[in-house]
Amino acid sequence: MILGIGSDLIDIRRVAKVMERHGERFLARVFTEAERGKAARRAKNQNMVVATYAKRFAAKEACAKALGTGIRQGVWWRDMGVVNLPGGRPTMRLTGGALARLQALTPKGYEPRIDVSITDDWPLAQAFVIISAESAGGS
Repeated sequence: MILGIGSDLIDIRRVAKVMERHGERFLARVFTEAERGKAARRAKNQNMVVATYAKRFAAKEACAKALGTGIRQGVWWRDMGVVNLPGGRPTMRLTGGALARLQALTPKGYEPRIDVSITDDWPLAQAFVIISAESAGGS
């Protein structure tokens, strides 16, 4: 069963301007260590670094919408991090207030699942997040 759906579209140039203006302060406030590591591995191409951050920013916005809270009610930027499963599929790792909200949304006897789709086509980055619940019994 679907518990929440969120989407976001962002101009990558806007993220670039914020990074230029606020630098490390912005990155540390918004992105997890895993997300920052992913961007750092693309350091040879600054446009790829900015696009990496923009896609993850859009995913956080989409996830907050799917949770039904936005960035408030105890849900903060670094409570939501884009991670890749072993096969490469992106998902969100939630902590803090975002995890508490997810747990409150998930019915007893069910396990949450977060599906994420992120893409970019300069100058735009886009993300979709679907939060669903699957029976904990596997059926």
